[in-house]
Amino acid sequence: MIRLQEWIHRFEVGEGARTVRWVLAILALLALIAVYDVREYRNFSTAEAMDAAQLARNIATGKGYTTEFIRPLSIHLVEQHQIKLKQRTNDFALLKSPHPDLANPPVYPLLLAGLMKVLPFEWEIPGGIVFLRYQPEVLIAFFNQALFFAAILAVFHLARRLFDVAVAWISTLVLAGSELFWRFSVSGLSTMLTVVIYLALVWCLVLMEQCSRESRRSGAWFAGMALLAGGLVGLGALTRYSFGWLIVPVLAFFSLYFAQRRVVLSLVALLAFVAVLAPWPARNYNWSGTLLGTAGYAVVEDTPQFPGDQLERTLQPDFSEVVFDDYLRKLVVNTAGMFQNELPKLGGSWITGFFLVGLLVPFVNQALGRLRMFLLFSLLVLTVVQALGRTHLSTDSPEINSENLLILLAPLVFIYGAGMYSLLSDQLNLPFPQLRHLATGIFVLISCAPMIFTLLPPREFPLAYPPYFPPWVQQFGRWMDERELVMSDMPWAMAWYGRRQSVWTTLNVQDQKGHDDFFTVNDLRKPIHGLYLTTLTMDARFYSQMLSGREGTWERFLLDGLVTTNGLPAGFPLKHVPTGQYLERGQLFLTDWPRWGKGRTEPTR
Repeated sequence: MIRLQEWIHRFEVGEGARTVRWVLAILALLALIAVYDVREYRNFSTAEAMDAAQLARNIATGKGYTTEFIRPLSIHLVEQHQIKLKQRTNDFALLKSPHPDLANPPVYPLLLAGLMKVLPFEWEIPGGIVFLRYQPEVLIAFFNQALFFAAILAVFHLARRLFDVAVAWISTLVLAGSELFWRFSVSGLSTMLTVVIYLALVWCLVLMEQCSRESRRSGAWFAGMALLAGGLVGLGALTRYSFGWLIVPVLAFFSLYFAQRRVVLSLVALLAFVAVLAPWPARNYNWSGTLLGTAGYAVVEDTPQFPGDQLERTLQPDFSEVVFDDYLRKLVVNTAGMFQNELPKLGGSWITGFFLVGLLVPFVNQALGRLRMFLLFSLLVLTVVQALGRTHLSTDSPEINSENLLILLAPLVFIYGAGMYSLLSDQLNLPFPQLRHLATGIFVLISCAPMIFTLLPPREFPLAYPPYFPPWVQQFGRWMDERELVMSDMPWAMAWYGRRQSVWTTLNVQDQKGHDDFFTVNDLRKPIHGLYLTTLTMDARFYSQMLSGREGTWERFLLDGLVTTNGLPAGFPLKHVPTGQYLERGQLFLTDWPRWGKGRTEPTR
């Protein structure tokens, strides 16, 4: 009887009660994952997600760090490096061998490749079915949601260490109810991984700062933690190159708050960062003569000389006309937009407002003040980096893209916002304590309102169509031989779904100077056996891009070939169109000979 009473007491007020709360919280989160995935899951809708996934599959199948998504700029970099080394243009530049990937850092694709080795990925889409979800993308979404779960746990423990249990629960619930984070969790991007790495970095700094004030650890321990912090920044940079700029706030943190150890800790962290990161830029340089490959040209993209996606589609870029004022203009314009749109709603929650107000409130706890200074320094650095690194990817998908760096800081911002709310709520003179719990519940519900409304009817259509309909892309890929080259305005989709080498559409179909056009690739690099154009090109402005556009553009190509009587350009080798309703649905596929027959089954939509 006594033992039974002890068990009852333990589950009411002791360790058992805490266990029950954790079990209920985990079950609630799993239920939320199930509801969200059933109602709001959507197939990949960004080029970056498909690019990383197809790269991971190549790694998993033993093809090495090579890509099926060919950027003309990448061809240019490989060729120019070979010329500089006085080597003959080899098969990599001519696309006769697998092309090395020069756009993606390696950590996320390698993790996905490991996942593909372990789990049963089903690449083929069966014909004659109503297609809604692509199984490999669902598995990748589950992987990223597991990382999201890890981030939620990290935020709870970090908030409890910095503030108290109440703040920990508030910030955790706000993060778990952030609609923006849920969209990132199914996007296929590396955002969840970088968030986890950033939270691990924050944990290192918090532990080091606390032990520095309490003088509980030896110099060797601090050096080891600095080594870990620098290594984490290097790991983050190998997940997303722009993450590497966070080494600046880390070194500033050591310099400001570690007195006699500042020099040693800064040097150790910097050396660890360089040691982790250095082998990958060396690999890129060996292939392209650049440290970051095509990713290093993000600062040039979206300048007046290279608007939109033109730089990556250029075979012979000329950077001589890009001047300092272009970079300054890009910085100012994009920073202004971030202050107007992104900073006020950082993380997709208005709890950011409490964080901003809390900047006026000094903390008695030194750890909170110092970590907040690190957060502000990170915010400043990432704002500049995001503004300068903005490309067409942010235009194509304004919120869900890998260039959204401020989202990495959102969990820490939520913690400080929840802390500010808790401080204000403690000042309320309420008649009984239960009202404070009610007010907190309403606060959390309002913070999670976007997620709540998202889960209400109507439910999200699971396909990112137009332009992406995986069965069609895969069918087009089946018609092509594995060694044949396709040109497309969405080569990332052809590489991911169709599993065929696909080069991005050049700037022109024909060019009087013989630069950056279809025939430059077809005649001088590798024959193009298929052309795949979608609504990405067909939805061009009718007057300014089609009727009034200059000769030789893809928009005029479509107008002349499909609407007027001019037909395809003289000597254009691809003239055959498959039967079916593809063109009526914004999908044009041209090949050099009819590859379809009676025995083929066409996908059902």
